Amino acid sequence: MDFGDFKLYNLCIERLKHQIARARAASPDGQGGMWVLESYCTGDPEEIIDIMELYDLKDRSLGAVMGKLAELASDASMFVGEKISFAFNADGELCIYLVMSAPAVKNTSGANMPASVIILN
Repeated sequence: MDFGDFKLYNLCIERLKHQIARARAASPDGQGGMWVLESYCTGDPEEIIDIMELYDLKDRSLGAVMGKLAELASDASMFVGEKISFAFNADGELCIYLVMSAPAVKNTSGANMPASVIILN
């Protein structure tokens, strides 16, 4: 397998796995959603570049930084076996999120449906 110029920049896979385990332990059974794993307390592209060590990024606009972080999240998701993403919280701070989907439940016909669907018989 050729990884080419694959980089995880300033993401530590072991730290992510630990944070994911803690988030899963704290989440109620069957609850999906986005869980904050880490917050960087900034929304400034230059600070994000320094924190994440994205020094090879030529375009330092917020759009380019977020594009690089989306690639990074996709790559890291493969390693941790969970979906993670970067996004801003309500305070405008960059966060790493664990994206959990609610587990499927069986209805009376035996078909799988998202847990958020309520079936009234």
